[in-house]
Amino acid sequence: MTDKLSLTTLRLALAQINPIMGDIAGNLDKARAARLEAARLGADLLVLPELFIVGYTPEDLVLKPAVQRDCRRAIETLAGETADGGPAVLIGTPWVDAGGSLHNAAALLDGGAIAGLRYKIDLPNYSVFDEKRVFVPGPVTGPITFRGIKLGLPICEDIWTEAVTRSLAEAGAELFVVINGSPYRWTAYDERMEAAVARVVETGLPLVYLNTVSGQDELVFDGASFGLNADRSLAFQLPAFREGVTLVSLETGDKGWRIAPAAVSAYPDVLEANWRACVLGLRDYVEKNRFPGVVLGLSGGIDSAVVAAMAVDAFGPDKVRCLMLPYRYTSMDSLEDAARCAAALGVAYDVVPISEPVEGFLKALGPMFEGTKSDTTEENLQSRARGTILMAVSNKFGSMVLTTGNKSEMSVGYCTLYGDMNGGFNPIKDLYKMEVYALARWRNDHQPDGLKGPGGEVIPERIITKAPTAELRENQTDQDSLPPYPVLDAILNGLVEKETTVADLIAQGFDEATVRRIEHLLYIAEYKRRQAAPGVKITTKNFGRDRRYPITNRFRDRG
Repeated sequence: MTDKLSLTTLRLALAQINPIMGDIAGNLDKARAARLEAARLGADLLVLPELFIVGYTPEDLVLKPAVQRDCRRAIETLAGETADGGPAVLIGTPWVDAGGSLHNAAALLDGGAIAGLRYKIDLPNYSVFDEKRVFVPGPVTGPITFRGIKLGLPICEDIWTEAVTRSLAEAGAELFVVINGSPYRWTAYDERMEAAVARVVETGLPLVYLNTVSGQDELVFDGASFGLNADRSLAFQLPAFREGVTLVSLETGDKGWRIAPAAVSAYPDVLEANWRACVLGLRDYVEKNRFPGVVLGLSGGIDSAVVAAMAVDAFGPDKVRCLMLPYRYTSMDSLEDAARCAAALGVAYDVVPISEPVEGFLKALGPMFEGTKSDTTEENLQSRARGTILMAVSNKFGSMVLTTGNKSEMSVGYCTLYGDMNGGFNPIKDLYKMEVYALARWRNDHQPDGLKGPGGEVIPERIITKAPTAELRENQTDQDSLPPYPVLDAILNGLVEKETTVADLIAQGFDEATVRRIEHLLYIAEYKRRQAAPGVKITTKNFGRDRRYPITNRFRDRG
């Protein structure tokens, strides 16, 4: 039997698993199941992610006294179960201290009791984070001794600067075990690794980094947990976007603790990572909110085709229903392309003409509109008729409506409130138009492992190559109203992602009138974006959680 007081080998079971927000009893059961697996693997310590018992990010939910009470009871119950001689548990939880302050905590459970607590010190309060709103930062404390080993237990943001890890090292920590709820964005992996390497270099200590895998509203957590040895070498890396309980071993010697080499799963390239993030975020949003499936309008265009493919990858074809909603301006190409896409994906497909409802609206409004010219009002009636039909199907059968607008359109308001914006979730909300095209080609060339969709060409080539159009009037294309998408996306990348000034964009060679027009459209569309469905965060400046602008706003960059 291992001498628990003087371990020379430490076996960690890393539970890269998916909690459900607020399901404290369910998350406790998941922790129990992970502990059983950890015991089977011969682990000394099971490690679970940040705030696992309640879910991350809990926002104001964690301020409820009943939530705090139930989390404490769950942790105390799990602590009691460690009296069986099996693995100890390190788990993230909200915790109210003796003085009544609420903390983001890591609880070490061992021998039937709570053996130690450490509180997050560096609370993030930027981008999608507002932890200072709900938590109190913990005091600077030393490591926790676990069976003779001094464990440094920084929590997520605590390793993004040197203060916490340096203090722990100076207090005698022998290695770091870091629990995280680090959300995905396309730059996140490199940034995490850079921070972790810096802490290892500064302290000369190995670091084990555990991240959760989950979709929570607009955030996706991508896992990709890893371990770094004191020489900065990558000892292991778990797969991104995959759940699992994995055993990692560490051994001590003359030079301190070292993580034994294990499998290194390469992080996917940006196209695959974005695709998997969109699919995971969509799947968890729909399933955690207990919808039986999804329904969407399949127009024959690129955006709806990509969303349909993501939905099939998330749920399988039997839970996806697509509707073609043609009007007089719908081309034969669009009818054929939508049918071919539905057939390639294997989804239920219905054609529901909208002529009668649109003409009914026009007839009802005729006396009021008499003497006026036809304009976008009549065009938007088509979009709103489609939105009403999709919502009716949702009401009748219970499926969630997916909306399909991309970030380029949402940026400039090229979308219709209560029309094509109708829906409960939008997986491509944070992807610019050219990124949607790139993902369509990538998906046709790849069948992602572990997802439920078919291989081969799932998005017909003509959908990718034809000129994009809303088909709300004769011979309409998007470029009637917008600059070419490569130009539009480049300008938006400057205005939205980088906060580039108008003068600097003009100096880069963009047409002045175009830049000023796009900036104006960006600001006046804020009221639409506030009413848009949530969607997966991909970029560093997604609308809503990252980029928070006032609706009423007369500022324009005239410098």
